[in-house]
Amino acid sequence: MSGDGREGDRRDDEVRDARRIPGPRGAVDDLDLESVPRPVLPPRGGQAPEETVPKQEPPVPEDGAPGQEALKEEEAREAPGAEEPQEALEAPEVPEDPEAQEVPEVLETPEAPEEQAPEEEGEYVVYEPLSETAAADPAASAASPHPGTADAPPAPVTPVTQPAPALSHQVLKALLGAWALSACSAGETAAVEEHLTSCAPCADEALRLRDAVGLLHTDGSLDLDPGLRARVLDGCLGRRPARIPVPEWVTPYDAETARLDALVRDFGAAEWHAPVRLQWFEEERAVTRRTTVAGVIGHLMAVDGLLSAVLGLEDPLAAAQGRGGSEVPLTPARRTEAYWAATHPPATRAVREPWRDLTHRLISTASIAGRNVAERSVSYGDFALPLQDALLDRAFECWVHGMDIAEAVDYPYGPPSAAHLHRMVDLAARMLPAALAGRRRAGLAGPAKELVAPGEPGRSVHLEVEGHGGGDWYIALDSPAAVGSPDRAVAQVALDGVEFCRLVAGHISPVEAAAGQEGDREAIRDVLFASASLSRL
Repeated sequence: MSGDGREGDRRDDEVRDARRIPGPRGAVDDLDLESVPRPVLPPRGGQAPEETVPKQEPPVPEDGAPGQEALKEEEAREAPGAEEPQEALEAPEVPEDPEAQEVPEVLETPEAPEEQAPEEEGEYVVYEPLSETAAADPAASAASPHPGTADAPPAPVTPVTQPAPALSHQVLKALLGAWALSACSAGETAAVEEHLTSCAPCADEALRLRDAVGLLHTDGSLDLDPGLRARVLDGCLGRRPARIPVPEWVTPYDAETARLDALVRDFGAAEWHAPVRLQWFEEERAVTRRTTVAGVIGHLMAVDGLLSAVLGLEDPLAAAQGRGGSEVPLTPARRTEAYWAATHPPATRAVREPWRDLTHRLISTASIAGRNVAERSVSYGDFALPLQDALLDRAFECWVHGMDIAEAVDYPYGPPSAAHLHRMVDLAARMLPAALAGRRRAGLAGPAKELVAPGEPGRSVHLEVEGHGGGDWYIALDSPAAVGSPDRAVAQVALDGVEFCRLVAGHISPVEAAAGQEGDREAIRDVLFASASLSRL
């Protein structure tokens, strides 16, 4: 170096403009961790507050660009081993050789080994950088919590189960339909059933839905209760009485014609031509006749013509024959044969409207005529009945042939209401003494054993009808004019109400009808066969 300092100044300028070598970094063991302030960590799941990490900006010189001196001070301040920022780094001595004046490259920190266990220092654990294998396969790294310790078992993970949210009242109410159909999940079913224990309106709605689901089963009948129509009419008449009420003795016929009309109203062409087997008893044997559904309705309309003549209405058989005032048969069988013979081609669904119109006119005319018309005699050719009993007999025929039609189309058809069935059984029981006398004259029943004066009690059979529309009747054996009496009962026979009506209709054999028999066997046989003899076409 010269005494005037020019050469030294020149070298200082060359060194000042060259790249500086960073100062030596302190080792981890040389750090005094207790003296280093610990940063404030943000809460889990939150964001770090702005005061935790202050924003550091390099000093900007006056010209607006960061200078080299400011960058040097920032690098020195970030060095881990520097407790105080170094103002300036001393430049190393430059050798005489011009080649040595080249600025050496910046030394790089050697890479850490791929697998190295962390070093512990007090409460802190220092981890080395991940190896290339761990970085390439995150699953392998996650399987071992500490790189380099492959034998360490993974830490158990405890799943956090969130409680199911409580369902609201509206949601539970909307689930009642699915619950009634057993379509809810296990959790929904438990929630709904728990809700039903504390919510009365939902509990009532659930019961109604369960009852509705019960109607979906195919093994049950879709027909309404036979007594429902009477109850609805009674309720309506209770609010506003009819100007012309239907007499009580007409209501069975009104109800059974309405039920039969409801059965056949929606039949198609195939159903109207479905074969029907009519069955009844003549003397000691069963007789059958084949027809169609339309033929059965025509048969009912032809026999109803016997009542229309008494009430002053047009006879449908006379209109079908087209012979004006010519003689019309009186017996039900002959009237039916005449109607079937007069309808060519065979009757179709067009027969329903004339039949239903006739039934309406019979009901309305009998209602307008009042009680005085109830005792008018209706001739059946071989016997006669009062109009009120004739209408009850026609109600019985509608029910029996309704069962025949329902069987032909494979549809269920129930019995009449209990009150109406009881009246039908009563009519048959009142007709039995005359039927017994007729069979005795024909030689089909045993002779009379004790003749008594008319109106006096004579030998009787106790007829006990059980179940639907049942009751007790005492049938006089020796004379139609005698009175049945429990004191003179010589036998007892028990039958179900519907079975007794099927016996009277000729649908079952007298031998198979009785459920219980006790006493005079001949008297029981005469009563059962007399009941079957009441049947007819």
